[in-house]
Amino acid sequence: MSPAFVDFSHVWLAYNESLLAQQQFAVEDVSLSIREGEFVAIVGPSGCGKSTFMKLTTGLKMPSRGSITIGGQPVTGPLKITGMAFQAPSLLPWRTTVDNVLLPLEIVEPYRSNFRAKRAEYEARARALLQSVGLGGYEDKFPWQLSGGMQQRASICRALIHEPKMLLLDEPFGALDAFTREELWCALRDLQAQRGFNVILVTHDLREAVFLADTVYVMSRSPGRILAKREIELPRPRDLEVTYAPEFSDTVHELRAHIGALRKPTAMGTSAEVAP
Repeated sequence: MSPAFVDFSHVWLAYNESLLAQQQFAVEDVSLSIREGEFVAIVGPSGCGKSTFMKLTTGLKMPSRGSITIGGQPVTGPLKITGMAFQAPSLLPWRTTVDNVLLPLEIVEPYRSNFRAKRAEYEARARALLQSVGLGGYEDKFPWQLSGGMQQRASICRALIHEPKMLLLDEPFGALDAFTREELWCALRDLQAQRGFNVILVTHDLREAVFLADTVYVMSRSPGRILAKREIELPRPRDLEVTYAPEFSDTVHELRAHIGALRKPTAMGTSAEVAP
């Protein structure tokens, strides 16, 4: 077994001191370990704390209780070793695709200090990354000249251009049609296999989670707690045909049974789950 790269130990989060005093938590008692190079998916109903989990993982929020360690170091603030992509690509319309991808290198150290001197090197890296996700020939197009799927590919490239150790994806394919979504599953699968970075994917799509992830965590309704952990034993590399296999469908149905699990309040601001 690989050593833990991400380690959550009994993490609770209330968004402010008033809510903490009232024992109102967004997530409660979250403990999990993620191996180096592991692809993890977080699923659960809306408002269950999936995005809060992402903020904790990036260091944008500090836990009210418990501790978080990433790469062997305690998290005490925003991390530079992560890249993020969201449901909306948010590409700057006045910049070409390659210039959008280069943006993190212009604003994040140590790249920022060397950007002018190493512009040609960085641009070559960005163009190679875009080509690896099927955007060769579109590097000098503007976002409004790209389809939604192309924009999301560029967004993922932008998140990876500084070679982070961990990629955080918050519903990145949710706004796309089913065919484009599956194309991007395969593009992400190939990128992660080639580069070996960790991925934490937040998604409502159980098929997406089972196809991409090594491990799927199911979160309960708010306040978010880990209800179930499911290791995905489907062999890699996975192609789309596996989504029609009985073992794939069985895993999706197993996870779906956990979604929306009922919770009943108990004393001291905690809560307990009961079977759906």
